[in-house]
Amino acid sequence: GPAQRGAPRAAMATEASYAQAALLGLGVSLVAYKRFLGAGKALHSVVLRVGGVPEHFNIPVHDAAQELARRGVAVKWTDQPGGTGQMAAGLREGSLDVAIALTEGLVADLVKGNPAKIVSHFVKSPLRWGIHVAGGSTHKTVADLENKRFGISRMGSGSHLMAYVLAQTQGWKPEALEFVVVGGLAQARDAMKDGTIDAFMWEQFTTKPLVYTGEWRCVGICPTPWPCFAVAATEEALAGKEAAVHLFCATVLRRAAEFKQQGGASVCRVSTDFGLKLEDAAEWFSATEWADAVGVDGQVLEQVVDVLRAVGVLKGPPVDLGGIVHRFSGGPPGAGK
Repeated sequence: GPAQRGAPRAAMATEASYAQAALLGLGVSLVAYKRFLGAGKALHSVVLRVGGVPEHFNIPVHDAAQELARRGVAVKWTDQPGGTGQMAAGLREGSLDVAIALTEGLVADLVKGNPAKIVSHFVKSPLRWGIHVAGGSTHKTVADLENKRFGISRMGSGSHLMAYVLAQTQGWKPEALEFVVVGGLAQARDAMKDGTIDAFMWEQFTTKPLVYTGEWRCVGICPTPWPCFAVAATEEALAGKEAAVHLFCATVLRRAAEFKQQGGASVCRVSTDFGLKLEDAAEWFSATEWADAVGVDGQVLEQVVDVLRAVGVLKGPPVDLGGIVHRFSGGPPGAGK
């Protein structure tokens, strides 16, 4: 009867009262508890498909993955050995939600129509591009590489764009550069061996093991004149997963700060994991600085555009850089927890 139908409701009401009393005894209001549950649901089972190069810069991303999973963001990481050109294509095609790529490559591709947005700087120190030739090459200096064949991972990649920057610093004619698309580092090794290319630019410390063995020689360094890595996300990811993207960026940068604070232990880890001599790992570590906070400095992007225009990579009318940037409002969800 009615009394029997009301019994379950009474039992539930009693259980709710006990729960509320328990929360209040812990100093937690029911409103705060519901807010906590709501925040948890907002990030429940959100998958972020993230791409980046298999290099030491991204150690903090892997360090952050477990914490992010506990907070409802599952990072599905994919190595991108083809570098920034490969990641730009992934953002365009929708196979990636987020990419950690070279600032100049992202700016160039977004200005040319990639609908993704830059959401934060990642590594604020410059990248040291090593200019490499084969161990037995007759080329001894950077000057010897004028009008020679440069291997690049993809058109629009960092190895492609920085060759123009190198040409500018050397006083070469950018239009005279000859490029051979080879793919990633593994394919560049093959191309260098069979003489398809004369030179290849790649991050100096990533290629150190090849220099140790004498397979390659590094004849010079060309640093980027801007913070080297940035984070970009697709419009779809920002429309449907903005809180998760924001939390991802904030957590990774906090892990980067912790990695930097660990000093010698981090140097040993880089040395072991990436086959570097301890002194080279220490040199890379001391020169590398991650961004202090989530965000984008518009002046940095203007500097990138100015250089890319000067070397002929970008042409046409002035660009509204606000159109390639997404700025998060407020702090990341769950900040301080």
